[in-house]
Amino acid sequence: MENHTGEEHRPWGFYEVLSQDKKDHKVKRITVWPGKRLSLQYHQKRSEHWVVVSGCGLVSVDGKQVKIAENESIDIPLRAQHRIENIGDEPLVFIEVQHGEYFGEDDIVRVEDDFGRS
Repeated sequence: MENHTGEEHRPWGFYEVLSQDKKDHKVKRITVWPGKRLSLQYHQKRSEHWVVVSGCGLVSVDGKQVKIAENESIDIPLRAQHRIENIGDEPLVFIEVQHGEYFGEDDIVRVEDDFGRS
Protein backbone atom coordinates (compact mmCIF):
# COMPACT_ATOMS: atom_id res chain seq x y z
CA MET A 1 0.00 0.00 0.00
CA GLU A 2 1.44 3.38 -1.02
CA ASN A 3 0.49 6.59 0.76
CA HIS A 4 0.81 10.22 -0.33
CA THR A 5 4.44 10.48 0.84
CA GLY A 6 5.61 7.70 -1.48
CA GLU A 7 6.05 5.24 1.40
CA GLU A 8 5.18 1.61 0.73
CA HIS A 9 3.85 0.12 3.96
CA ARG A 10 4.39 -3.52 4.90
CA PRO A 11 3.58 -5.56 8.06
CA TRP A 12 7.19 -5.10 9.27
CA GLY A 13 7.46 -1.33 8.58
CA PHE A 14 7.79 0.66 5.37
CA TYR A 15 10.14 1.76 2.60
CA GLU A 16 10.55 4.73 0.31
CA VAL A 17 12.24 4.64 -3.09
CA LEU A 18 14.93 7.33 -3.22
CA SER A 19 16.22 6.66 -6.74
CA GLN A 20 14.95 4.45 -9.53
CA ASP A 21 15.75 6.35 -12.72
CA LYS A 22 18.96 4.46 -13.58
CA LYS A 23 19.14 1.18 -15.51
CA ASP A 24 21.78 -0.45 -13.29
CA HIS A 25 20.66 0.43 -9.72
CA LYS A 26 17.81 1.44 -7.41
CA VAL A 27 17.99 3.00 -3.91
CA LYS A 28 15.49 2.60 -1.04
CA ARG A 29 15.27 3.84 2.56
CA ILE A 30 13.82 1.01 4.64
CA THR A 31 12.39 1.27 8.18
CA VAL A 32 11.77 -1.88 10.26
CA TRP A 33 9.73 -1.62 13.47
CA PRO A 34 11.21 -2.99 16.73
CA GLY A 35 10.77 -6.76 17.00
CA LYS A 36 9.87 -7.17 13.31
CA ARG A 37 11.81 -8.73 10.47
CA LEU A 38 11.63 -8.99 6.71
CA SER A 39 10.93 -12.29 5.01
CA LEU A 40 13.75 -14.74 4.39
CA GLN A 41 14.19 -14.16 0.66
CA TYR A 42 16.50 -14.08 -2.33
CA HIS A 43 16.63 -12.36 -5.71
CA GLN A 44 17.40 -13.81 -9.14
CA LYS A 45 18.34 -10.52 -10.82
CA ARG A 46 19.93 -8.21 -8.24
CA SER A 47 22.42 -7.96 -5.40
CA GLU A 48 22.00 -5.50 -2.53
CA HIS A 49 24.19 -3.36 -0.26
CA TRP A 50 22.72 -2.22 3.06
CA VAL A 51 23.98 0.72 5.16
CA VAL A 52 22.42 1.26 8.59
CA VAL A 53 21.41 4.86 9.28
CA SER A 54 19.99 4.28 12.78
CA GLY A 55 19.08 1.42 15.05
CA CYS A 56 20.50 -2.09 15.13
CA GLY A 57 19.65 -5.32 13.43
CA LEU A 58 20.47 -8.97 12.99
CA VAL A 59 21.20 -9.86 9.37
CA SER A 60 21.10 -13.42 8.05
CA VAL A 61 22.89 -14.18 4.77
CA ASP A 62 22.90 -17.81 3.62
CA GLY A 63 22.56 -19.03 7.21
CA LYS A 64 25.28 -16.79 8.70
CA GLN A 65 24.08 -14.18 11.21
CA VAL A 66 25.76 -10.80 11.77
CA LYS A 67 24.76 -7.95 14.08
CA ILE A 68 24.76 -4.60 12.31
CA ALA A 69 24.40 -1.09 13.73
CA GLU A 70 24.55 2.57 12.75
CA ASN A 71 27.14 3.40 10.06
CA GLU A 72 27.84 -0.30 9.36
CA SER A 73 27.12 -2.03 6.07
CA ILE A 74 26.76 -5.48 4.54
CA ASP A 75 26.64 -6.91 1.04
CA ILE A 76 23.88 -9.29 -0.04
CA PRO A 77 25.11 -11.30 -3.06
CA LEU A 78 22.90 -12.30 -5.97
CA ARG A 79 20.71 -15.32 -5.06
CA ALA A 80 21.83 -15.32 -1.38
CA GLN A 81 19.03 -16.07 1.09
CA HIS A 82 18.79 -13.07 3.41
CA ARG A 83 16.71 -11.18 5.95
CA ILE A 84 17.11 -8.44 8.53
CA GLU A 85 15.48 -8.25 11.96
CA ASN A 86 15.21 -5.20 14.20
CA ILE A 87 16.67 -6.35 17.53
CA GLY A 88 16.56 -2.91 19.17
CA ASP A 89 13.93 -0.74 20.85
CA GLU A 90 13.90 1.96 18.16
CA PRO A 91 13.07 1.79 14.45
CA LEU A 92 15.87 0.29 12.34
CA VAL A 93 16.53 2.49 9.30
CA PHE A 94 18.86 1.47 6.49
CA ILE A 95 19.63 2.43 2.92
CA GLU A 96 19.41 -0.38 0.38
CA VAL A 97 21.31 -0.03 -2.89
CA GLN A 98 20.18 -2.62 -5.40
CA HIS A 99 22.49 -3.44 -8.32
CA GLY A 100 21.67 -5.67 -11.25
CA GLU A 101 19.47 -6.00 -14.30
CA TYR A 102 15.95 -5.80 -12.80
CA PHE A 103 14.51 -4.22 -9.64
CA GLY A 104 10.81 -5.13 -9.57
CA GLU A 105 9.17 -6.36 -6.37
CA ASP A 106 8.28 -9.57 -8.25
CA ASP A 107 11.99 -10.55 -8.05
CA ILE A 108 11.47 -11.32 -4.35
CA VAL A 109 11.43 -15.09 -3.79
CA ARG A 110 10.20 -15.66 -0.24
CA VAL A 111 11.52 -18.76 1.54
CA GLU A 112 9.92 -17.96 4.93
CA ASP A 113 7.64 -15.14 6.07
CA ASP A 114 6.25 -14.16 9.49
CA PHE A 115 3.14 -12.69 7.85
CA GLY A 116 2.05 -15.58 5.61
CA ARG A 117 3.05 -13.92 2.34
CA SER A 118 4.29 -16.07 -0.52
